[in-house]
Amino acid sequence: MTLLVPLYVHPAADPAAWRALVAAAPRLYGVVLNAADGPGAAPDPAFADAARALREAGARVLGYVDTAYGRRSPEAVADDVDRHRSWYDVDGCFLDQVSPGRRELRHCRRLVRAARERGARTVVLNPGVHPAPGYARLADLLVTFEGHWSTYLRAFTAPPWTARHSPEHFCHLVYGVPPALAGLAGRTAVLRGAGVHCAVPGAGPNPWTRPPHLSDAGGVP
Repeated sequence: MTLLVPLYVHPAADPAAWRALVAAAPRLYGVVLNAADGPGAAPDPAFADAARALREAGARVLGYVDTAYGRRSPEAVADDVDRHRSWYDVDGCFLDQVSPGRRELRHCRRLVRAARERGARTVVLNPGVHPAPGYARLADLLVTFEGHWSTYLRAFTAPPWTARHSPEHFCHLVYGVPPALAGLAGRTAVLRGAGVHCAVPGAGPNPWTRPPHLSDAGGVP
């Protein structure tokens, strides 16, 4: 069981959170770096330092790129990937708000191809739900759930096609998890076929400002 951690807080605002991820780096799938709903308009030295510390500790760093459910052009997405690579030397990208439908698959394929052409060694797709089966072939990691803990407990069903892939191909991102239940969230992800997860206590418009409880996160010591 490994963690993919979206940490959407400035390193200067919560340096302890970033230090905790550096300490846990060898046990993480990766950390999503999100300077300003993407790479931002200019390099941020604090994020550059945080990315460097994570890489030196052995963690994979992924640049956040919003696809706006297919509304952003491949050129705009590729530009974000270029800036992440140039400014923060990321290992890959986390393509967020991916349209899950079969009709949008061709557009997503173009986005992934452009990202890989620009040096993204790891591409994570986040539709936040189970998409059409073809998306699994595009991504190194596919986020098939993003939502609140209460929803995760009562309304999750994996379609049959997911059984054709290993659990390490899927990720569940869960927020609103009480700290005492972080371990349960990790075990639940395993039972539901996801080898990667993240369970955080935050909620609201941006629940990813706090890191997971690394001491009790589905087997992460």
